[in-house]
Amino acid sequence: MQSNPQDPHYDVVVVGGGPSGATAAHELARLGRSVLLLDRGGRIKPCGGAVPPRLLEEFDVPESLLVARAHCARMISPSSKEVDMPINGFVGMVDREEFDEWLRERAGRAGAERRTGRFVSLEDGDDGRVVVTYTTRGEDASDRRSHQVTAALVIGADGARSEVARQSIPEAHSIPFVAAYHEIVRSPPQGEKDFDGTRCDVYYQGELSPDFYAWVFPHGDCTSVGVGTANKGFSMRAAITRLRERTGMGDRETIRREGAPIPLRTLKRWDNGRNVLVTGDAAGAVAPSSGEGIYYAMYSGRLAAEAADAFCASGDPKTLRSARKRFRKAHGRVFWILGIMQRFWYSSDKRRERFVRICDDPDVQHLTWEAYMHKRLVKARPLAHVRIFFKDMAHLLGIAPTK
Repeated sequence: MQSNPQDPHYDVVVVGGGPSGATAAHELARLGRSVLLLDRGGRIKPCGGAVPPRLLEEFDVPESLLVARAHCARMISPSSKEVDMPINGFVGMVDREEFDEWLRERAGRAGAERRTGRFVSLEDGDDGRVVVTYTTRGEDASDRRSHQVTAALVIGADGARSEVARQSIPEAHSIPFVAAYHEIVRSPPQGEKDFDGTRCDVYYQGELSPDFYAWVFPHGDCTSVGVGTANKGFSMRAAITRLRERTGMGDRETIRREGAPIPLRTLKRWDNGRNVLVTGDAAGAVAPSSGEGIYYAMYSGRLAAEAADAFCASGDPKTLRSARKRFRKAHGRVFWILGIMQRFWYSSDKRRERFVRICDDPDVQHLTWEAYMHKRLVKARPLAHVRIFFKDMAHLLGIAPTK
């Protein structure tokens, strides 16, 4: 392994070039900070790819990056009961390969330096700065070259099993995960085997996922067929094979296969109290129940950038706490409710059956989409909340009909 004698200095090194890391790097570069965006490259996270229209507006993302627009979500129960939830407007669908690269390119255009490499370690330097070690690959695949850079701060945006978090934040070793796996396949013709390129299908069936859900999310010419579970003994590939056969996609061309962990809860602390801050999946900024992560990754990335800028200006590590504090203030209540939903409704097929039945309620549909689109709990219809409360109680007590 060869060493690079150069030792460049940056205000911030961002490890990980997904939506959260790329957003953090972009925001910091716009604020005039010197930023290194270090991304390992060559890897695409398994993801349904759904983004609310609010993301496009809030983060100035062009609609041209959308590969499809969903106008309905279909929920399928263990007994194969289907409940359609029409969307007032649309939910955008993106292909993560194209979407993530666009975000990284934008960060580069704003002034962030991009490098492809694998993060190895970080340690405190004698001058109070962080020394980051990473490797790059030479022309020969076996030739790994070691490099070091220093920074006032490191932002870890390197995914659910973040190595940055594991080396600096003790709790990161014990955070629970759901494993996600999907296959990107060539989309069938519209209408074949009931395929609808404007509808997202969500399967709440124990045979496809014992504790989460499976999905079919169209991406234009391609479709994501995926599943999530925390059950290590469950065969996700076998489940996807069954789902593809059932939906008429068993013989469709498989373009790529991908798998990755998804965190089940946010870390109690996002910084190490000195010079490291984590964000996105590395911080557990993923919505329970749905597993939605793109919007929350970008939102937390922006908060991380603003906290990092304040840290660079003041040198006060307490400023780093603001990222998590602001995130929890904006979304903590929603995450708490969704966590309760996941733990209760996903625990058995009997409860999943009742959960899908609840989704057939117009009040539930309206408030669900309002909360999803606007990323907040809706307070404008208090009577609807009251009605939903009593309906939920009837299902919890088992006195509501399931058919």
